[in-house]
Amino acid sequence: MLARETQIAVEKGTMLPLMEEFYTIQGEGFHTGTAAYFIRIGGCDVGCHWCDVKESWNAELHPPTSIEPIVQNALRYADTVVITGGEPLTWNMLPLTNLLHNNQLKVHIETSGAYPITGQWDWFCLSPKKNKLPVQEAYDRAHELKVIVYNKHDFIFAEEQAAKVNPNAILFLQPEWSKKEEMTPQIVDYVMNNPKWRVSLQTHKYLNIP
Repeated sequence: MLARETQIAVEKGTMLPLMEEFYTIQGEGFHTGTAAYFIRIGGCDVGCHWCDVKESWNAELHPPTSIEPIVQNALRYADTVVITGGEPLTWNMLPLTNLLHNNQLKVHIETSGAYPITGQWDWFCLSPKKNKLPVQEAYDRAHELKVIVYNKHDFIFAEEQAAKVNPNAILFLQPEWSKKEEMTPQIVDYVMNNPKWRVSLQTHKYLNIP
């Protein structure tokens, strides 16, 4: 049970359930191959069966951490920060993003878009999930739409999501890692037949980096 003061700070977003933070190469989507400092926030109830960070789901396993040292750590490494989860929009992201911006850092998010949008974002990566669809503002704000392809039915879902995002969003199809041998050739064929889409791969896993 959190102390009352800590609980209030978490509700305000001045403390967040930090799972991990690390400096690495962005592995997926539009910014693949670029250096970034990743901040992974615990807590998610979207429940993707193929999630590769299920340990992030239970926020109570990750200690509430003040945002000031998180920002100071980021400043040591990079000019771009990626906030991911879990589902970061479970929490109020405005204090963290404001503090990062006050320190001249660019701030990206990777989100399912299933919760109301808080925070100020330089890049908004929307990765929608069937079991908890995005709110409308997430479709409106998305700079990129990244749909994970686990089976052939996900191509239908991808087109449904592409019809909802703003016309400037860049569209990506990415094979789920455990199905990459089966689904990557299908994605390649699909993109060649539907060139509004691009292929995204989890290149960090091929490179064996975080």
